[in-house]
Amino acid sequence: MASYEMQESNLPNEEGMRVLFPRMRLWGQLNLDQIAESISRSSTFSVGDVKGVVRALSETVAAGMGEGRSVKIEGLGVFTPVLGLRKGFERETGEADATRRNAAGIYVKGVRFKADKHLVEQTDDRCSLERSTRKFRKSSARYTPEERLQMARDYLEEHPFLSVADYCRLTGLLRNLAAQELKRWADDEASGLAGKGSGTHRVYVKR
Repeated sequence: MASYEMQESNLPNEEGMRVLFPRMRLWGQLNLDQIAESISRSSTFSVGDVKGVVRALSETVAAGMGEGRSVKIEGLGVFTPVLGLRKGFERETGEADATRRNAAGIYVKGVRFKADKHLVEQTDDRCSLERSTRKFRKSSARYTPEERLQMARDYLEEHPFLSVADYCRLTGLLRNLAAQELKRWADDEASGLAGKGSGTHRVYVKR
């Protein structure tokens, strides 16, 4: 059974009153191994067969988007590539005499997914909800962004690197917001911070 909690919106309604909305509490994440085992138990496909098909599907979807197309999988949804500007390249202004970007400065920065209506309906049909007895944690607003940046600088005066978990403990921010803010500091040369490594091994050091 899934659980939900009523969470307060960051913005009030038109009358200035608090607005609460339902949000599902997630307890974990299914990975490919678990999905393959589940499909294998209810079909004639082996776990290896399922994994192979999923990986082939992923590669085919990527190839299709790489050719400039959106990809629709009936019952699942539509995948559409999203472009971005590489770091260090200025945005075009649209002025006649301004610098224009070529393909070298542009890359695929993400993929937008729109769920198929049938997938949403199936999820709703299989979802049995109860109200959670636990409250959602909120990131602390005790410190300003500038104060948090100084805390990171001070920490790096005494330690060789700063992890996202370290920043969470220092500032009270939740992990996602802490990671986003550290990335923003690393992208700003004036912050004095720089990123090093990638994924779960990414840390931040003095620039």
